Amino acid sequence: MDHYKQDLVRHLSQFITDSRWELFQRVVSMRTRYITVGLEDIYQSQNASAVLRTCDCTGIQDVHVIENRNEYAINPDVTLGSDQWLTIHYHQEKPHNTAEAISVLKQKGYRIVATSPRMEAPTPESFDPEEGKAAFLFGTELNGLSEKALELADELIRIPMAGFTESYNISVSAAIILYQVRKSLERSRAEWRLGEEERTEILLQWLRTSIHRVELIEQEFQKKYRSDF
Repeated sequence: MDHYKQDLVRHLSQFITDSRWELFQRVVSMRTRYITVGLEDIYQSQNASAVLRTCDCTGIQDVHVIENRNEYAINPDVTLGSDQWLTIHYHQEKPHNTAEAISVLKQKGYRIVATSPRMEAPTPESFDPEEGKAAFLFGTELNGLSEKALELADELIRIPMAGFTESYNISVSAAIILYQVRKSLERSRAEWRLGEEERTEILLQWLRTSIHRVELIEQEFQKKYRSDF
């Protein structure tokens, strides 16, 4: 355990209001990395930003952004600041980043769940969180996930539809699936909550986002901390 970071979090918490600090503690207690989200080539900023807002609302901390042809743009009018509370991982260094991103997720122990309209795919209600950590992949507004993403996926998931339209808007799809998965997760015996070290890291991230001139406060704290030891 990094006691320095724990002490730093306690110190920085004095620079926000008591009610805000209580909110931080309550929200972080409901955060999870057991479920994560991968977004492949999302190019409409409104949809991209709405998914981030959904992730925050459903307690998902990590979002993996996969950029191949399209750059991922965040619209602050849609996120309403939700992106600052998330940990966003960008996969953008290669011409084709889907395989690399999926490899990273699998190395972290995630099963890859690809959203698909295929009729044989199970629905969100049947998703079993106790089978292990899961990364849900969502694709472009027009064509959905790439063939490479579908090929490398471990499982598929679909949302049943009763109309003429073939698919939901991506931000709506994410909201429907993640809300249902969150409910299933809370009812399950899966160990989905963050560990103490993870909570400390995230609280530190949030405090740094919230405090004016936090770098100077940290520098002073570090000097005093070193002199005390």
